[in-house]
Amino acid sequence: MKLTCQSEVGKIDSVFIKRVDDAFVDNEKISKEWEALNYLGRPDIEIAKEEYGNFEAVLRSCGVGLSYFPQDASVSLDSLYCRDASLVTDHGMIICNMGKPARANEPSAQKKVFEKLGFRILGSIQSPGTIEGGDVVWLDEQTLAVGYSYRSNAAGIDQLKGLLSPLGITVVTVPLPHYRGPADVFHLMSILSPVDHDLVVVYSPLMPIVFRNELLERGYRFVEVPKEEFDTMAANVLSVAPRKCIMLSGNTKTRHALEKAGCTVLEYEGEEISIKGGGGPTCLTRPMWRQV
Repeated sequence: MKLTCQSEVGKIDSVFIKRVDDAFVDNEKISKEWEALNYLGRPDIEIAKEEYGNFEAVLRSCGVGLSYFPQDASVSLDSLYCRDASLVTDHGMIICNMGKPARANEPSAQKKVFEKLGFRILGSIQSPGTIEGGDVVWLDEQTLAVGYSYRSNAAGIDQLKGLLSPLGITVVTVPLPHYRGPADVFHLMSILSPVDHDLVVVYSPLMPIVFRNELLERGYRFVEVPKEEFDTMAANVLSVAPRKCIMLSGNTKTRHALEKAGCTVLEYEGEEISIKGGGGPTCLTRPMWRQV
């Protein structure tokens, strides 16, 4: 068995997450922050804890080894979406620089955890460059797609290329549309989630044509998300193993399309922990090692 960090679809061996107790903390913090962070509504902390406990149980049921980011007073509610503050490679961690100013302290908070645990730090994205983990998708072990978005800019992508090109890793830039503007949560993984080496969930209306064609040329088959399920994050699907995935409940058409393609689909309720803050199951996790 080989382990790699450079995959989105191998069986997850280990992952970092951040519990609601440590991200939302209490009602006072929620009341202070949720509107400024552009949440769709004020999260109910008790329901959020229940939803997160169920999400965590689904991960455990898949045999995933869980590690936890601790509570940190310097970060916001958004730290729940722990994928965004760092990238992981077989050569070490890359510490991001957030495009959303309110999340500026998350990368340094994660870096402290990684250093304490002895993880190698390959590098950090420095201002004016920005990169957020939701814009970064491994297409294979030597190819990384990066969304050029309001959260990840050209300077950040250039820095990422500088770190990865000497390691033989190709970085593919994917220009994303304006869509709902700078305040919206819109990453590459809002429209793209690999679930196997040749199968990817996509929302084609917002896919750049050149990149969509490249995926087809690479031999990917598409599970197409219908318009009515895009806002409920049907395109944001976490692969826990090839053709085994976790998604938000309620996206029945996409679920049926995944099952028709041979996938096992596990669901969780996420009104408080996903819908209101705009972060699906990939956002809630920072996968580390996967089996390939």
